Amino acid sequence: MVKPELICPAGTPAALRSAVDAGADAVYCGYQNATNARNFVGLNFTPEEMEKSIRYAHDGGTKVLITLNTFPPAGKVELWKEMVDLSARLGADACIVADIAVAAYIRDTYPDLRIHLSVQAAASSPEAIEYYVREFGVKRVVLPRIMTVSEIRGLLKEIPCEVETFIFGNHGLMVEGRCSLTNYVTGQSTNMDGACSPAACVKYERADDGSMSTILGDYMIDRFGPEETAGYPTICKGRYKCDARDGGYYAFEEPISLNASTMLPDLINAGVHAFKIEGRQRSRAYVKKVVAAFREAVDSIMAGQEPKLADLVALTEGQKQTEGALKTKKWR
Repeated sequence: MVKPELICPAGTPAALRSAVDAGADAVYCGYQNATNARNFVGLNFTPEEMEKSIRYAHDGGTKVLITLNTFPPAGKVELWKEMVDLSARLGADACIVADIAVAAYIRDTYPDLRIHLSVQAAASSPEAIEYYVREFGVKRVVLPRIMTVSEIRGLLKEIPCEVETFIFGNHGLMVEGRCSLTNYVTGQSTNMDGACSPAACVKYERADDGSMSTILGDYMIDRFGPEETAGYPTICKGRYKCDARDGGYYAFEEPISLNASTMLPDLINAGVHAFKIEGRQRSRAYVKKVVAAFREAVDSIMAGQEPKLADLVALTEGQKQTEGALKTKKWR
């Protein structure tokens, strides 16, 4: 039984240090531009910060995976190439990519730099994964959240690379990040600009009765009662009214978080190589608590002990948790 790596989020240098200190085997992070799918103001790394952070991580025995996981618009691939060049020069351990042109550039220019296939590539069949391995030398594929443990176990018998699965954090699916809804309202998209619901387009309005409305661009996305916690305005997780329903309803997705902590033994036995925690937009306190909890859990399982996980409900979106598709079917 192989011990899986714990892959942890780092939206800032401070969060990266917290993840390293809490026992992350690897951190994933991005630059302050459109090459990374969490391109929000106040997040991500300058080249100088990345250089220092890679040094800090390596000194602590932690790998650094650079997220170059958006899709370059036509004629603008040079920025992605420049960030590949920078990552290689700074000593990154791997680049997480979704676009085949970016993968081809790494293959041809830096054959020793590991390529990890982003979940945004949505590769879940043996045929698709084998194609990426054969054509681009992909070493690891981040699997879509829609796969069950049974499917993952069967897949691992047929593919020649490592797999990584999400175990905690945002459960947004929307074809694994390739969503066009926010582009309709704000003019910026997750998969090309790296910004879903950019902060400059977000407003909160408090009514006299204490209720809170969340607004994206010119559209009200949701309204929360005085005792409810107002969520961040994303179209896919907003509540809407229509003539056929009474009150607001979730037309796309209910705000809910993935928590696969109880599934860790099954995933380890299935042969998963890496567990991924979502949350580059979260605080370093969040990173520290979640990483420490899962570090202890994985180590306990590998030592043949019952894992003890902290109550992470308070850190989850919408205060609801799910094991997602992982537990939909029993694996064989």
